[in-house]
Amino acid sequence: MTDEHAEPADTPVTTAAMTAFGREHEGAPQATRKQVVSWAMWDWAMQPFNTVILTFVWIALYLTSRMFLDEDVRASGQLADGSYMNCNQAEYIGSDYCRGLTDLSAWWGWANFAAGIVILVLAPVLGQQADARGNKKKWVIGATIGVALLQFALFFVEADPRYFWFGAFAVAIAAVVSEIGNVSYYAMLSEVSTPKNVGRISGLGWGLGYIGGVVALIVCIPVLFIVGQSDPLSFKLVAVICAVWTIVFSIPMFRNVPESPAHGTSQKVGFFRSYVVLGQNIAKLFRTNRSTFWFMLSAAVYRDGLAGVFAFGAVLAAQGFGFSFLEVIVFGLAANLVAGVSTLLAGRLDDRIGPRRLIVIALSGLVAMAFVVYALKDLGTIVFWICGLLLCAFVGPTQAASRSLLTRLTPPSQQGEIFGLYATTGRVASFLSPLAWSLFLMWFGGIVYGVLGIGLILLIGLVLLLFVRFPKDVGV
Repeated sequence: MTDEHAEPADTPVTTAAMTAFGREHEGAPQATRKQVVSWAMWDWAMQPFNTVILTFVWIALYLTSRMFLDEDVRASGQLADGSYMNCNQAEYIGSDYCRGLTDLSAWWGWANFAAGIVILVLAPVLGQQADARGNKKKWVIGATIGVALLQFALFFVEADPRYFWFGAFAVAIAAVVSEIGNVSYYAMLSEVSTPKNVGRISGLGWGLGYIGGVVALIVCIPVLFIVGQSDPLSFKLVAVICAVWTIVFSIPMFRNVPESPAHGTSQKVGFFRSYVVLGQNIAKLFRTNRSTFWFMLSAAVYRDGLAGVFAFGAVLAAQGFGFSFLEVIVFGLAANLVAGVSTLLAGRLDDRIGPRRLIVIALSGLVAMAFVVYALKDLGTIVFWICGLLLCAFVGPTQAASRSLLTRLTPPSQQGEIFGLYATTGRVASFLSPLAWSLFLMWFGGIVYGVLGIGLILLIGLVLLLFVRFPKDVGV
């Protein structure tokens, strides 16, 4: 953090300062620059799981690949020249080979759906428990260790159909544990920031996360090429690298960021009783702070659109625009780098113009680029390179500004619980982008049309946000 207006290194600042109406929280802990950077490093530490395991490498190139098909089914997909059927071509779609690959992707989807249900049930309650007991950091530490161990476990996933569900559920459970950790991590943002710099610090975390994804991909790519893309050992080693990365780069957070205090207004109750308290708090939130309630609803929609950009971006590049394997990987590197840099820059803009305006600008850019990709599709890959990277430039700022806005709206005593609801609402709407993507492909018969479905979800989220009315004194 190098800013002429920033606090000097190791100079304490008042933290946990924002409540629903901008009042300072008395007796808040103090944060130094070292603690701020250490908090943000957790985003860096966890990003390989999201970028390498979930998005670009382990799931896409290993678990749902032909290596997990029965041998006879896999052999049926091999052509005379040694290559394999392109399942995007009409003559191969109904083959046993292509149906097998489709089944693998569908089964992974069901495992991911199950993970979403678990997050829906657990995240807000565990957030409420962390608020009441003052143990957010402990939840983050536990989640970090859990994700690392589950990534280590992926080393034992053999390229055999019998191991598919072991790998699928290991990754799905890691996603649950990661999301639970995110609830407490997001809630700690108010402990290391002030109303004046919350946007910049939130953007620092997101930016380090994206850049961490770039570096992690660069570290893992040589393993894939040296050991071989067709050798399961390369993917096993990639999982181990990600696990070690998660542990090593989480250490600054563990050592330097203090535990968050318990808030006296949060009820200390048993686990199951927390659901009753949660229901009461949701009803109270709707009655007393409807701007937060409606913001989370609109964010659930547009955040699912953001997820769709990354979930289907590689598919659109490879199958819609004909990118090769190497081109997809290079695009992944470029996408994370662009998203990281734009997020770091946007964090400062957040503090100057407010997170709501920044979200509106970024969402407008996302919607525009989605429709431009479709309109200019006939110009070839250059369109996707330009517009796709511009899409990524708007994703990070939207995510970081959303976290910043919610932090400004939420009382310190409810940070964990509200961010648990934030995670929950994001999962509640997680079917929208896949549904829109699939319907547009089915209706119009071409994969490029899927980008219109993603654009539509983003547009709906933007319109909903424009109708939300925020209190004038919270600086959004």
